[in-house]
Amino acid sequence: MKIRKTLMALSITATALTATAQNDLMTPETLWEMGRIGNVALSPDGNQLIYAVTHYDKAANRGTTTLHRLSTAAAPQAATALGAGSSPAYIDRTHYAYIQGGNLFVCATTPGATPLQIATDVDDYLFSSDGHHVILIRQVPSTSSIAPKEDDLPLSTGMVINDLMYKHWDHYVTSIPHPFVYAFDGKTLTEGVDLLEGEPYECPMEPFGGVEQLAWSPDGKYIAYTCRKKTGRDYALSTDSDIFLYDVVRRATVRNLCKPEGYAAPAVNATESLEHQAVNRQSGDLNLGYDQNPRFSPDGRYVAWISMERDGYESDRQRLCVYDLRTGQKTYVTESFQSNVEDFVWSPTQLQLYFTGVWHGTTNLYATTLSGHVTPLTKDTADYVLAGIMPDGKTLVAKRHSMQRPDDIYLVRLPEQATALATTQRITDVNASIYKHLAVGDVRARWVTTTDGQQMLCWVVYPPHFDPAKKYPTLLFCEGGPQSPVSQFWSYRWNFQIMAANGYIVIAPNRRGLPGFGMEWLEAISGDYTGQCMQDYLSAIDDISRESYVDETRLGAVGASFGGFSVYWLAGNHNGRFKAFIAHDGIYNTQQQYVETEEMWFPNWDLGGAPWVRQAEGQMRKAYAESPHLYVSQWDTPILCIHGQRDFRIEYTQAESAFAAARLRGLDAQLLLFPDENHWVLKPQNGILWQRTFFRFLDKYLK
Repeated sequence: MKIRKTLMALSITATALTATAQNDLMTPETLWEMGRIGNVALSPDGNQLIYAVTHYDKAANRGTTTLHRLSTAAAPQAATALGAGSSPAYIDRTHYAYIQGGNLFVCATTPGATPLQIATDVDDYLFSSDGHHVILIRQVPSTSSIAPKEDDLPLSTGMVINDLMYKHWDHYVTSIPHPFVYAFDGKTLTEGVDLLEGEPYECPMEPFGGVEQLAWSPDGKYIAYTCRKKTGRDYALSTDSDIFLYDVVRRATVRNLCKPEGYAAPAVNATESLEHQAVNRQSGDLNLGYDQNPRFSPDGRYVAWISMERDGYESDRQRLCVYDLRTGQKTYVTESFQSNVEDFVWSPTQLQLYFTGVWHGTTNLYATTLSGHVTPLTKDTADYVLAGIMPDGKTLVAKRHSMQRPDDIYLVRLPEQATALATTQRITDVNASIYKHLAVGDVRARWVTTTDGQQMLCWVVYPPHFDPAKKYPTLLFCEGGPQSPVSQFWSYRWNFQIMAANGYIVIAPNRRGLPGFGMEWLEAISGDYTGQCMQDYLSAIDDISRESYVDETRLGAVGASFGGFSVYWLAGNHNGRFKAFIAHDGIYNTQQQYVETEEMWFPNWDLGGAPWVRQAEGQMRKAYAESPHLYVSQWDTPILCIHGQRDFRIEYTQAESAFAAARLRGLDAQLLLFPDENHWVLKPQNGILWQRTFFRFLDKYLK
């Protein structure tokens, strides 16, 4: 179908304005005043849910999370406040649990009930369906990479490091999470057993894994858990995690559901990509990549989980695998969906599974049968996150957000006919008081022709009160990942609405390397950071610049992580297009990044291997030969470099190096360092400083 560039294929109508244009624009303070919905727990009978909301206090520089109970039977309504707490979950119809200050509490659902503390030092938890057992996630010491302290030197801060993975994301690895199983009689816990007793492995997997990586069987006799049973260098090189079945009665791991008994992985070359090594050339269905987040079917016969096929490739397609515990047969039930399965739930009849997946810049809901017949349930310009399913199997509970509005909770009523779509109903309005006085910019889809003749979806965000007769400065948003979707995400830092409120048009392209457009599009970036994906960026900004309302003399490029790398590279290869650059937590020097980062499978796959290992022809790999730092002689534009000093994924020295290079070149440059932040910015005052610095810099050069 011919797609005209000016056709706004998808449009989101701006929110009706209830205040004057002088005081209805989003500010950094407004963004941090918004309530952020966290975990959502559905009661066993489906009549109620409990959800967590975090509000931040700018003066105190911290957040407070509170719990709220809501009936699922009515339209948006006032919820009942339950007090401070997070990570809510129902134990049964009349009791729920939550965490506060690292302590686990249980409480009756009756009004005024007094909570009972049952455990301390808890990271997370998961009750069995009958409520008689609970898994507690707790930290245990780890000495796999960092030697224990000398007994007579307790005040020494030095670390003796013996292997890789001594640091992860934002911390040094001196402890790891383990799951402990306890019996629960309604008041006390007894018989704590470590599922990984004596094993130096983590479960859930760091840095982002939670209790979704474990599951109870319906009868409470088994636990399926996710684990990558590797340490040190082996852990750093591999993404091969598996699903293990633990017998609660016998207190033993029964079997690995992903690998045959006695399996041993082939040796690997640690300085090259695993893509073409023997480990990924083995025959048979061995689940060599990430396997995680198991879920038992309602009758306990099946275990489903999210599975990647290849080892060493963190962005491989996430498939939905169903394992028959009776026969040992594995079936992949989302093969016709050429994108990632993000989350899923079983239907009560277990004839279907419902999942979320990204396609064409949105994350919608889908159904699949056990034979792999996939059908869409929603076709919304939004992103959905599954939270549960009603006992009758007719309604899903989900969070929904978009580029215009943060999360609220929705009921998704499933269609009676297979060809129909679900209907949705919002049942919370957490930020109603803010949006009542807030103008919101339009978000429109724009299809752009790339330099190689492909069609690329871009999201364009317009300022509130947009006037097409005026000319606006425009920002190119460069996505991170490098293989994360530009879907309808809502960010409290990279927030498109606040950029629009400051008078900027934003174009966010789904460039090469992003999911939701098939595997060929997704994988075009691996080993080619500076190839077609960079041309896609330029195609997007050149296309929007042809509009009469875009001032092509006032263009900026901004991005974080791989987006920061993109900005550093574009700074030396933009041919005068841009007048300002902002790079957050970006890679400036790929050669240095290889030995600075912690998860080595990432640079091995994405960059091709170590920089000292030349290609067969004796040439340096493209990822190193075209590193951004090699183009500094062509930098001619002001640049702001931002970085967190607790970012172990991309070290802050990358930003310091880029800033120093820019200043030595005589450019107007700034460096914003956060000593207490990681790859993200999580503290309120740091977040507000980030926004203020961001817009002061842009305004100086683009307004």
